[in-house]
Amino acid sequence: MDMGITYERFEPAHADELVAFLSGDTWPFHGRDVVEPDEARRWIDEGRFGGDDNRSFWVTRAGERVGFVRLMDLCDNAPLFDLRIPAERRGRGLGAQTLTWLTRYVFDEFPQVRRVEGNTRQDNTAMRRTFRRCGYVQEAHYREAWPAADGTVHDAVGYAILRRDWEAGTTTTVPVWNDERVAGR
Repeated sequence: MDMGITYERFEPAHADELVAFLSGDTWPFHGRDVVEPDEARRWIDEGRFGGDDNRSFWVTRAGERVGFVRLMDLCDNAPLFDLRIPAERRGRGLGAQTLTWLTRYVFDEFPQVRRVEGNTRQDNTAMRRTFRRCGYVQEAHYREAWPAADGTVHDAVGYAILRRDWEAGTTTTVPVWNDERVAGR
């Protein structure tokens, strides 16, 4: 674990830096591979990165911003997150460290939250490995649910961690997938 990693709450004064961050890299496993500066600015103006239902944080190391994480649906019992690590920083454990911090933050700050959820493309093996390392369990598989910029439609997978599992340091697996019983069949 890199003890030099800190998390700084996003503030509106950081808007220009966030626009540069989002538009300055490609995000192959996000809803948009490429974010245009005007689109990022619109997202900020719409309040996607702050407010009652959203919170966002810079991931920093030695004062340098090396990632960004956004929480959504905080007013629900099951918020989602969006984690972005620039290409040159991926594969070094930063995602797992951030997800571990984020999970603790949500459960400590929001006592009504029962679970934290995240989705990714099926072929995002690095994030799937990160989910598992951090105690998240795959709960869903969405067929042909994630369109890519090149027209390819990928499967998506959903992961979650339960508060009770996090508190106990355990992992509860999901029930058998073929749990639906149809009368007469």
